[in-house]
Amino acid sequence: MRAQIEVIPCKICGDKSSGIHYGVISCEGCKGFFRRSQQNNAMYSCSRQRNCLINRASRNRCQHCRLQKCLALGMSRDAVKFGRMSKKQRDSLYAEVQRHKRTQEGGAVGVAPEEDGAGQVRGHSRASSSSSSSTSLNDLDGLLFDLPLMLDGLGTYCGPELLLGASVGGVDDLSAQSSPEQGGPDGTDGGHVTHGYQLLHDAGVLAHELLSPLSNGCSLLEIERVTQNIVRSHMETCRYSNEELRRLAWTLYTPEEMRSFQTKSTEAMWQLCAHHITGAIQYVVEFAKRITGFMDLCQNDQIVLLKAGCLEVLLVRMSRAYNPINNTMLFDGKFASSQLFKALGCDDLIGSVFELARGLCRLQMSDEEMALFTAAILLSPDRPWLTDILQIQRLQERVYVALQCSLHQSGATEEKLAKMVSKLPIMKSICNLHIDKLEFFRLVHPETAYSFPALYREVFASDISFPDFAES
Repeated sequence: MRAQIEVIPCKICGDKSSGIHYGVISCEGCKGFFRRSQQNNAMYSCSRQRNCLINRASRNRCQHCRLQKCLALGMSRDAVKFGRMSKKQRDSLYAEVQRHKRTQEGGAVGVAPEEDGAGQVRGHSRASSSSSSSTSLNDLDGLLFDLPLMLDGLGTYCGPELLLGASVGGVDDLSAQSSPEQGGPDGTDGGHVTHGYQLLHDAGVLAHELLSPLSNGCSLLEIERVTQNIVRSHMETCRYSNEELRRLAWTLYTPEEMRSFQTKSTEAMWQLCAHHITGAIQYVVEFAKRITGFMDLCQNDQIVLLKAGCLEVLLVRMSRAYNPINNTMLFDGKFASSQLFKALGCDDLIGSVFELARGLCRLQMSDEEMALFTAAILLSPDRPWLTDILQIQRLQERVYVALQCSLHQSGATEEKLAKMVSKLPIMKSICNLHIDKLEFFRLVHPETAYSFPALYREVFASDISFPDFAES
């Protein structure tokens, strides 16, 4: 088995692997680096933009980004202590080895699976991909999301392996459940969206000048399916429906309630906000898993996209729960001003979030536009450490075309899309500021930070070392 594993290069740096170490196929160098980092509770910093390229030649240049990549790809801190794989993990690993060998054999005879004239190889590839996806996403150590749609089970998850556990079938089952969030703003099914575009009989593409840059064209049916799928996914995974938000719009915290929040300790307020954000993350994860094509990506790319884009999607979604009339935002069932969060000690971060929400509100995005915009954010092919960049780029292109069509259908100008895109750097800076604040809080209050929900720590602090207080 070890000899078979070694045909797959190190997932971290691409060097020759020596087996599976701490849950990931890796080389001796990355194995030792990760072990030392965990045993020494090492803290690294990046002098660049936290997106350094990690390969065989550059792996020693930035310890921060190397450790972050180890964690993003599934290296487990617990495995440093325990180091054993279950039978299911070994079976999943064996399946990956077999897929790798089949890929190499296909390359040796010069036939790509997608180019088989009879369609037999293509069909077999898809079938095995679907089967292996169901196995690996449920069983492999180091994966990140295994979450229900609703929040009832929020406190039951522990450990770092929290993302991407549900299979596609599980997502479909959840989609069939009824909930207040499934209806559109008018009470209709959010997935039943119609457009008035005409099909060009000779070319089979949408007759709109915005589509001209795409050389391969997009059929009306494809754009319609993309839009319906994403809007439905968005409406079903919003914590509050539009009707509920309108009903709560003037439900404000009393002065006494505001003071009770402001007088909380910094640790208690951080703990409270971490739990609320964790609940919101669950909905974003479910949204991602319901987007057609997302679950077909390799597990590494699913994890990277979710961890990199989750907070940005949350920031856009927050604008739904923002009231520009009195500059308040919904928090725990009532609307509150930024002063409610004073105990956090992050006035600059909270101020930036409110300012972004105000700017997004001015754009007056419809549910359809917001759904497509957040899907495009999630499917960003420029995230560090992605493996199938072209596939992600194709998915994002389809979403952007659907977004352009939606804007055109509503009579919006191209300027609106430009304004939406202009918010992306602002969201990125807020995400970086959040990480900086979290890292500082962890230094000052390590025990409280260690008790944050495991999902929150996995998404936002996987590159920060937390001491094991459970052993002290």
